[in-house]
Amino acid sequence: MSARGQFGSKFGFIMAAAGSAVGLGNIWRFPYLTGENGGGAFVFVYLCCVLLIGIPLLFNEIALGRMTNKNPIGAFKDTGANAFWMIGPILALCVSFFVLSYYSVIAGWTIGYIYTSLTGMELSFASFQANAKVIIPLLIFFVGLNLLIVTKDIAKGIEKASKILMPVLFVLIFVVILRSVTLEGAGAGIKYYLVPDFSKINAGTFLKALSQCFFSMSIGWGIMITYGSYLAKNESIVQSSLWIGLLDTGVAIMGGLMVFPAVFAFGLEPNQGPTLVFQILPHIFNEMPGGHIFGAFFFLLLMIAALTSTISMIEVPGSWLVDEKKWSRKKAAWVVAIAALVVGIPSALSKGANETLSTMTLNIFSLEITSFMDIMDFLWGTLFIMIVALFVCLYIGWIIKPARIIAEINEGSPYFTTTKIAGVTPAQIWSFFIRFVCPLVILIVILNQFNVFGA
Repeated sequence: MSARGQFGSKFGFIMAAAGSAVGLGNIWRFPYLTGENGGGAFVFVYLCCVLLIGIPLLFNEIALGRMTNKNPIGAFKDTGANAFWMIGPILALCVSFFVLSYYSVIAGWTIGYIYTSLTGMELSFASFQANAKVIIPLLIFFVGLNLLIVTKDIAKGIEKASKILMPVLFVLIFVVILRSVTLEGAGAGIKYYLVPDFSKINAGTFLKALSQCFFSMSIGWGIMITYGSYLAKNESIVQSSLWIGLLDTGVAIMGGLMVFPAVFAFGLEPNQGPTLVFQILPHIFNEMPGGHIFGAFFFLLLMIAALTSTISMIEVPGSWLVDEKKWSRKKAAWVVAIAALVVGIPSALSKGANETLSTMTLNIFSLEITSFMDIMDFLWGTLFIMIVALFVCLYIGWIIKPARIIAEINEGSPYFTTTKIAGVTPAQIWSFFIRFVCPLVILIVILNQFNVFGA
């Protein structure tokens, strides 16, 4: 067991799990999706998704991990899963590994932008992405940063790093928000972002908000099962899950507060898509007094957010190698990180550096996705995450039955089965969601990925 380790404190677990959830999904992906989907209306729907779907699924995964004290594959094996149900945890390991490969490329971009912000260098995002001589070394450097953390045991590595990095992240966010909301004309951006126009809500808004909820909260990656396996029995899964949900959602909301007031203050359009952060914000920072420093701060916090996520992605396949293959933590971390680096190189080259990788196309039903990185993001960062979440839901709800997980949640949270809300306990509400509501909603979102509903 010494190779597995355990979190030393509840605070350490929450910071590590929230750090896993808090990443580029909150500060890069959430603002651009909000900008594309009607501002405040999208934020409102997203908050509902987190509360009604995200939090119950967190209970699910953390409890399964702690109950079995194993990685995702070990957790399913220990609870008697047959070959069909094992597809879920195997996919979870693949999700963490393959997302790690291209997510590290995007994280490398943030390191490049720290430098360009500090030096005031005017840069075309397209030409930056296409420069292999810059992108590949940045990718290697970022993977190296991960190895400094994950080669140590849980308490000295991930827990210690998260306890430092997460509070630093919050301080940097507040600094950038303060500058953004005090710009002249920022009020229009705050209104666009926080006052919902309910006429803009449609099926597409709901489905995009839910898929963002999965991406952002690390649901369906195997991460929360793995981290749950390091959680002490006397800690409250309910409180920990609520804290993770609150911190993750809080950072996403703050991500928008950094971006939209500044976008509106400079008279720019909010619906710029994935390039919003890398193309629009550097321009905004350059126009501000002291903007170089704020720009460097912003990209530094993006890099920290990415790092708190990627260390958890290495941990999922790494914990399987430690548990099942009896490898040392150091050997497992090195092998996973170097393999992800190699797999990440095609993604790094697929934004203009290599024509074949940049123009390759995947056609599924009426959906067309171009470039190696975008194909990886659709398959591993969107589709398979939800398939894993569906597997875990159905497996716990209908195969091993919710009672075993409820008993696990009850340790450290006895009120889960005793306190009544309108005559029913939280455990009964959670059980209903896991068996009926969550699987149905996840299935609808999966079908929507293929434009079944035309949304």
